[in-house]
Amino acid sequence: MALITKPLENVGVEVSGFDINEPYSPELQEELKSLWYEHGILLFRGQDITPDSQIRFSRIFGTLALHPLKATRSEKHPELFELINNSDKDKYVTASYKGETIVGRLDWHIDLHYTGCPNHGAVLTAVEVAKEDGLTGFGDLAKAYDALDEDTKALLAKLEVAYSFSMQRRHMRFVDLEGYEPGPFSPRKPSDMKFPDFPDAVYPAVLTHPVSGRKVLNIVEQFLDRVITPQRFGISNDESIELLERLVAHTKKPEFIYYHPWRQGDMVLWDNWRAMHCATGTKPGVRRVINRTTIEGKHQLGRPLTAE
Repeated sequence: MALITKPLENVGVEVSGFDINEPYSPELQEELKSLWYEHGILLFRGQDITPDSQIRFSRIFGTLALHPLKATRSEKHPELFELINNSDKDKYVTASYKGETIVGRLDWHIDLHYTGCPNHGAVLTAVEVAKEDGLTGFGDLAKAYDALDEDTKALLAKLEVAYSFSMQRRHMRFVDLEGYEPGPFSPRKPSDMKFPDFPDAVYPAVLTHPVSGRKVLNIVEQFLDRVITPQRFGISNDESIELLERLVAHTKKPEFIYYHPWRQGDMVLWDNWRAMHCATGTKPGVRRVINRTTIEGKHQLGRPLTAE
């Protein structure tokens, strides 16, 4: 049976005619990769997924990366990263948003953006679905770029932007902090979570996708810090901040966004060089388990900042 695609709400497609446990012919693998690069976000429903089948499927798209923290890996399947709400680690990712306590909320981001070498992509599968909330959002930054006016595109073609890693959300310059209060156990510095203190990473404001050639708006709210030397390009520091605020708001317009409500048997693959993602989180005590495999990024899309 040939693969059939149906548009999701706004961005990405649902793919049917696929069974994760059937053999993968070379033709099928090429078709899957072609759909991935064409749409950026692929949803598969009704799959009978095991860790082994998820790993096998993910390898179609490249070498798999292990999570740098051993504590988060599955012992039996080290390629799997287990995302668990209602665990002993909840206290570190609990915060208050406009008076509501939320576990595991994540702002819009690109994985490993702060390193200069983002992952190529990832696969998420539903193991235990949250009874409420627990959505994952995906945003298509190629479509967001296409929708910009020509003057903005011309300006962005000249600019570089810096991403600055921080453990404290309240220090992130372009996320929405209205009504936000960190939890009592929120980490204060990278070493609290055994992370290194990453140097700032610098990227072109517009990336050219290394495989598809699509132009991608490389502006994402989490860790976004500043335009590099905006005065060289005829804009003031104040104007550069206003530009980034406008672009962050642009990336979050509904026409570029899809929020996925998880069902058992769901699997989502996305292109991390093209699509940002977020997590809405859950209320305390709500159990949610998602298995993740990560496709290694072998292209250096940004660079560590050594001089400015």
